[in-house]
Amino acid sequence: MIRFNNSNQAVKKLAIACSITFSSLTVLAQNARIVVDASRVLNKIPDKMYGSCIEDVNHEIYGGLYDQRLYGESFEEPAPADKIAGWKTLQGNWKVADGAVSVNSGPGYKLIRENPVIKDGSVEADLKFGKENQIAGFIVRVNNEQEGMDDFDGYEISIAPQRQALVLGKHVHNFKLLKEVKATFDKDAWLHLKVEVKGARILVYLNNNSSPAIDFTDENSPLLSGKIGLRTFNADVKFKDVVIKQNNAVIKNEFIGKQMPAVSAMWDGIKTGTVNGKFALNNSDAYNGKQSQVLEYAGGAGKLGVANSGLGRWGISVRKGQKFQGYVFLKTADANLPITVALQNADGKKTYAFVKFTSNSKLENWTKFAFTFNANATDTKARFVISIDKKGKLEIDQAVLMSTGKDQFKGLPIRADIATKMQQEGLNFVRYGGTMVNAPDYKWHNMIGPADKRPPYEGHWHPYTSNGFGIEEFVAYCNAAGFEPAFAINVEETPEDVSNMVEYLTGSATTTWGKKRAANGHPAPYKLHYIELGNEEVIWDDLTNDYKHYSERFNLLYDAIHAKNPDIKVICAAWWRPKSLENMEMVFKAVNGKADYWDLHTDADEANAGKIVDKNLQNMHDLFLKWDPNTKLKVTIFEENGGLHNMQRALGHATTMNAVRRQGDFVLTSCAANGLQALGQNDNGWDQGQVFFTPSQVWGMPPFYATQMAAKNHAPLRVFDSVEGDLDVTATRSESGDELILHVVNTKSTATKTSVDVDNFTAKAPIMVSTLSGDPKAENTPQAPARIATKESTLSATEKTFEYSFPANSYTILKLKK
Repeated sequence: MIRFNNSNQAVKKLAIACSITFSSLTVLAQNARIVVDASRVLNKIPDKMYGSCIEDVNHEIYGGLYDQRLYGESFEEPAPADKIAGWKTLQGNWKVADGAVSVNSGPGYKLIRENPVIKDGSVEADLKFGKENQIAGFIVRVNNEQEGMDDFDGYEISIAPQRQALVLGKHVHNFKLLKEVKATFDKDAWLHLKVEVKGARILVYLNNNSSPAIDFTDENSPLLSGKIGLRTFNADVKFKDVVIKQNNAVIKNEFIGKQMPAVSAMWDGIKTGTVNGKFALNNSDAYNGKQSQVLEYAGGAGKLGVANSGLGRWGISVRKGQKFQGYVFLKTADANLPITVALQNADGKKTYAFVKFTSNSKLENWTKFAFTFNANATDTKARFVISIDKKGKLEIDQAVLMSTGKDQFKGLPIRADIATKMQQEGLNFVRYGGTMVNAPDYKWHNMIGPADKRPPYEGHWHPYTSNGFGIEEFVAYCNAAGFEPAFAINVEETPEDVSNMVEYLTGSATTTWGKKRAANGHPAPYKLHYIELGNEEVIWDDLTNDYKHYSERFNLLYDAIHAKNPDIKVICAAWWRPKSLENMEMVFKAVNGKADYWDLHTDADEANAGKIVDKNLQNMHDLFLKWDPNTKLKVTIFEENGGLHNMQRALGHATTMNAVRRQGDFVLTSCAANGLQALGQNDNGWDQGQVFFTPSQVWGMPPFYATQMAAKNHAPLRVFDSVEGDLDVTATRSESGDELILHVVNTKSTATKTSVDVDNFTAKAPIMVSTLSGDPKAENTPQAPARIATKESTLSATEKTFEYSFPANSYTILKLKK
């Protein structure tokens, strides 16, 4: 800006004219222009906006944050499926009998024929459903297959007995329904299913009908070749008489299964030397859960045992001198049976630590054996072994191995390296919830007391899930880490149980349930202010009765919570449908005046995701005020979702944070999901962790750094800004007015040269610059954990107008100080 001291009006006018002409030419020469007025405060910025969402999906908790180093602690998993010649098993207990193959109910279990790759051809078989009968059938043109519900590319052709339908869907590591048709059949009888693929055309036949029930041509990037497979989704089903044809030639298929040893699937059987022994699973007298592992040593010389290599057999990381603690429950009718627990390398040739104890008498009841280890070497892929080396029978259940000292976070059963990384992200709010809470057996009272007696349960994401880390551990972790905790509960919990939960967590140690908390080791009440009732309720369809049911459950549980602690803020989890205004208004009226926030889940994969988020938040705000001008109901974003964790996702997160700043205190927080992810252990489509980890390493992905930058540069007030060009911008300042911060996101593939005009703020050089940029597809890896990371620099600019070139695909923060 130009200042005039000359009183000559003619000179002033000439100078102004020249200034205007010069400024216009300058703007025309720029790609963008930002104007900021630091004196015009528009709204407050949510002080808890730097959030993260964690749940036990993709092993964020059990196998991750929870310090239990063993996976399959309760031996609940059945023995591995039969090894079927020519077929690859991707989850599920596939068994061969009488020429047929059967599988238990589960979330997307697959059996893939390894050969041939088929371009055009057909597959047909007879199917018979059991008690669980949601959906099952074929998958064809399969590629890139992995364990996980939708982790493959291909077409799904399935029978859905419950809704009397045939389903054609397309998977590209996700699911898209292509066509569903009604069909009449006896769901308890053998059904014949056939599919033909001819180029992009797919024909589906049921029960030997000559006319196809589905005739569909995929005109959107059709999948034209691949393997064939069998798949179930929440159905126990048998397949027999599978006939595969290619080029009109029949490819012979015969199910030949080799029975695997009866070792719980997360463990491996060990036999050394000449030992004569066998393994068994006992489901009649387990210590915890439904079954225990049995070792029967009959003779010979050597060791008989079971080994656990952690989550997905990725290994247990040990350091030389590192101390571990653990216990295992044992039972034997044989006195003086030597039992060894050990840390070994992957093939058992090296032992890093061991404890040997002998049953001095018969252990007719389950007995807890505690131990400690000091590793004598470093190995990132070690294993834990329980073994016997003399004749006898040993039953094993509930095995635990944890770290100690600095490797646990503040004395909690939590991996310190992961917990500390979350702190380094700059988080101040963490939500524990997601689809895991919708599992019928997700009950809070199963998550308290001694961990070894907490029953394992059938989770949504994993059929055999640990309660070792539960709501109490989550709240304790957040309190210790300095995060504001919020958690979701199953909306079908009883009011009495919810009342007890609130008293247990927040009540005085003199109350009934507060005494139980104190007895469990935590006399002081936890700091807790937010509870969510349910998760994504009625996401399955726009059903008025289901929304009514949720509203009724909300009010019952709200009353139970507030009867114990009226300071708890309660969050509504009804799935927001902006095109279903009648149902949305019905829920609003049911929870208005009680719910403090409505949970909106957003998408953040696209770099400019914030534009849609801003629009949706404004729409909710307008509707709330339309339905009740005096409402105090606000919104919280408890899940920013997607399937990416790269630089593009970081930009989507950054633009989302800009949207939240614009909406001000109408929004409580924005929790990017997923907070954590185990490398290489993704078994569904939610490939979106901010913090990645292995047994020995923890690092941030690009979205991690976006959060870290924003949190580090938080200011409580948003001020006026205007933008000419494609940049996404918010401007904030401190209460005192001595700091001004610009959050600028450039989603373009080219740098944007920008003129920045700052009014009513005189900055001192230098301007601090934080930049996160890179190829949109770039990710951080164990080998290059900081490939995409924040870079700090300074900008020398003393004038109120300065130029800056914002890099391509970047999130930049400019921090000005007086």
